[in-house]
Amino acid sequence: MLAAIFLFGSIGTALELLLLEHTEGIWQNLPLALVGLGCLALGVLAIRPATAGLRAFQLTMWLFVASGLIGVLLHYQGNVAFELELNPEGSGWELFWESLKGATPSLAPGTMTLLGALGLAYTYRHPARRSG
Repeated sequence: MLAAIFLFGSIGTALELLLLEHTEGIWQNLPLALVGLGCLALGVLAIRPATAGLRAFQLTMWLFVASGLIGVLLHYQGNVAFELELNPEGSGWELFWESLKGATPSLAPGTMTLLGALGLAYTYRHPARRSG
């Protein structure tokens, strides 16, 4: 069930990113590449459950987590820059709040972190842990 939810969420996330044309430069393409890698690693693990495949999938899931955290930071920084262009004297709580609500959804990349955590939960008691 966790694998199916991960797969469904990953494909949905990739489709949404493509529809939003989230494809400019390496940082915007990274989540798309990770979704492809994650789905491939899940397929390998499902077809041939082994310790090496499990470790590869877990590593990919940690990359999902990291990309989500980096994405939140990048979205937030972009929003801060945009808000400061609109209001150069902005600061403090107001700047923080407006940047969270800004033009780029600051917390949206957290979806990658959530998917990574879901993938890691899938591996928690995976049968391949007992082999090898």
